[in-house]
Amino acid sequence: MAGITGMGDTFDLPNFVGPLFQLTPADTPYLSMSGGLTGGEVADATVFNWQTYDLRDASQNTRVEGLAAPTAEQRVRATVRNVVQIHQETVDVSYTKQAATGQYSDIGSAHPHIDGVTDTSVLSELDWQVTQMLKQIARDVEYSFINGTFVEPANNSTARQTRGISEAIVTNVENQQVATDDVTGEDADDVVDAVAHPFSLNDQVRFTALTGGSNLSIDRHYYCITVNANDFQLSLTKGGAAVSFGSDITATSTLVQLAALTDVMVIDALQSGWEDGGFQESETTTIWTNAYNKRVLTTQFITNGNYREQSRNVGGVNVTTIETDFGRLNVALNRHLRTHEVIIASMEMVAPVFLPIPGKGFLFVKPLADTGANDQRMIYGEIGHKYGHERFHAKVTNVTGGIT
Repeated sequence: MAGITGMGDTFDLPNFVGPLFQLTPADTPYLSMSGGLTGGEVADATVFNWQTYDLRDASQNTRVEGLAAPTAEQRVRATVRNVVQIHQETVDVSYTKQAATGQYSDIGSAHPHIDGVTDTSVLSELDWQVTQMLKQIARDVEYSFINGTFVEPANNSTARQTRGISEAIVTNVENQQVATDDVTGEDADDVVDAVAHPFSLNDQVRFTALTGGSNLSIDRHYYCITVNANDFQLSLTKGGAAVSFGSDITATSTLVQLAALTDVMVIDALQSGWEDGGFQESETTTIWTNAYNKRVLTTQFITNGNYREQSRNVGGVNVTTIETDFGRLNVALNRHLRTHEVIIASMEMVAPVFLPIPGKGFLFVKPLADTGANDQRMIYGEIGHKYGHERFHAKVTNVTGGIT
């Protein structure tokens, strides 16, 4: 059941009898582990900065006796910045909907009134809608902290966008693509055209560049089906129906073949990050993965590696742990992680950053002007993502993310 846009009334927000169950998961483990919407740091501008520096490589660095003082040497600092992005939503409920708590909708009758029945699930429609909107904002923040692309606009015609951890990691990246090819395709037949392409039936692939193909996305994987020497189709599931392109795929579109995740890939990423100074606190070092690759990691580290599976609580989030060459590390599921990525984050470096609005706070509910037979509430907050130095994190990219 989809939500509605605009004012909620008795016809669009019907009451029902019985317990109320939420269908959409609202867990936000990355946000929770980094401080949540009640922790974090405070900014005093839309752009916030932090500094990094490094030390020279260690050496024996000896001196002979009697020399004058050596040449002076200083360490250079660098700056990293991100922005707070605006989260702004509105809830609008009619007076009638708020008052008609005894009116129920049920199969076979449009407006039944059930005497003696008390719906304890939703006692105040307006308050309940505000609560759900706050959950949706938390989900949006979680998604942005992981997948956000950085935008620092020059004027107010473009929205600010905070940089997520995936985009931030540029040094310690284990790219596992098997093969790649430039492709085109027509929406009329939904066939990918690529002469002498390297792909086979049921290969998992993803777009790393995409022009056109309005129904397609670079954030998910596809299966190759109906494969011929110079063309093939794409499916969202193994053995499934061909996906509709939505529009023609034109030049500058690139497909890559994904590799199955292995423990060696994860260890290589860990080693790369550790050598750059990250992953020094195993209590907070966390491997973020989707459901499929969580199973892969359990099989390779626990089942095949004969390590005992354990669990612990980090920042209010229950996680499992695995033994690696770089300590006992957390493994956490995340619904918003791109299917082709596994991210390893030094979570002690991560924090939400809030821009408080004077007299209101950093995430507040405000009544809007009363202009009709309805109540409106606006929820507003400006939140950004701080992640320390990107070299303290790592990721494995272009790995399969679905059941094969």
